[in-house]
Amino acid sequence: MSEITTEQVAHLASLARIALTPDEIQSLTSDLRSIVDDVAKVSEVATPDVPATSHPIPLENVFRDDVPGETLTTEQALAGAPDHDGSRFRVTAILGEEQ
Repeated sequence: MSEITTEQVAHLASLARIALTPDEIQSLTSDLRSIVDDVAKVSEVATPDVPATSHPIPLENVFRDDVPGETLTTEQALAGAPDHDGSRFRVTAILGEEQ
């Protein structure tokens, strides 16, 4: 079991300028002890012969190959636009309107 004390938690809260009630200090002390104990358990089994993993099951790419296909021409893309200049969409300027 870890040796995290309520005094240590209160001191850390003071250093971080966090106001904690005695109940919150007690709760956080318990939570921090649990976290430190869990990390210690993992450290016991995480030996150099155990490979590091980021996911418990092997993953593989399930996406299709990225193959270029047919695309719209400029005219087709602009056909439904409310306003354009012949090669680009035209939109109302919004810069400077935020107050």
